[in-house]
Amino acid sequence: MNRLLSEKIAFFLLRAAGFVVILPVVIVVYLLVSRGYSAISWDFFTQMPRDGMTKGGILSPIVGTLYLMGTTTAIALPLGILSAVYISEYARPGLLLRLIRLAIVNLAGVPSIVYGLFGYGVFVLLLIKVECILAGALTLAIMTLPVIIVATEEALNSVPQGFREASLALGATRWQTVRKVVLPSALPGIITGGILGISRAAGETAPILFTVAAFYMPRLPDSVFDKAMALPYHLFIMSTQVPNAPLRVQWGTALTLLLIVLGMNLVASVIRGYYRRKRTW
Repeated sequence: MNRLLSEKIAFFLLRAAGFVVILPVVIVVYLLVSRGYSAISWDFFTQMPRDGMTKGGILSPIVGTLYLMGTTTAIALPLGILSAVYISEYARPGLLLRLIRLAIVNLAGVPSIVYGLFGYGVFVLLLIKVECILAGALTLAIMTLPVIIVATEEALNSVPQGFREASLALGATRWQTVRKVVLPSALPGIITGGILGISRAAGETAPILFTVAAFYMPRLPDSVFDKAMALPYHLFIMSTQVPNAPLRVQWGTALTLLLIVLGMNLVASVIRGYYRRKRTW
């Protein structure tokens, strides 16, 4: 009887913990949808901000965010995957591997504002010499690397060791085994981890504050060496620096950012499910 009571209490606490985690998310989504849906329209997505950003749409911040995410993905994803392949498949246990893992853990714990200051000092002042999309993307790429590396390493480690042994026994080299056996088998986890890491970067304000974000641009960026408006920074500006900004525009901007992040997570889930269904093991 005591054992049954303990089990019921444990299940109740687990359900309560799950409810406590889910409830704030539900409240946030409800507030954004209920207060921001009135601003959502075709013109809101396709018009430039005007009249001190109190009228018009958010085309510039949307395009700037997509530019940033695309460039960040092109930089962070290959570097993160190659780093995870080295750690999982090539690195020997020892001091060097421990130092690499320590560096990854430290990178994951660094506040985003520190990444912004680092990107400003290294990319804006030292290397590129100008605030631009490339400087912001490099900063975001460094910030997302720990997520991508950890997720990719876990995906690689989930591939049965027998796959590697069978490939090597048939005469394949280690790189051929990694490229044609291990990586395709781990692809669902790699893609999911990559998209989740990039989607986290999509909502960051501090790293782009010093490296790329423009207060107002009446045009779209022409290249990665231009400054750009971005949804997180635009939302911050609308909420703190534009006193006459309509509340529905602020909530609509926040809802748009949420939809982009949720859309990226949904894409990750769909891709993961597709490749998992194709597995034969």
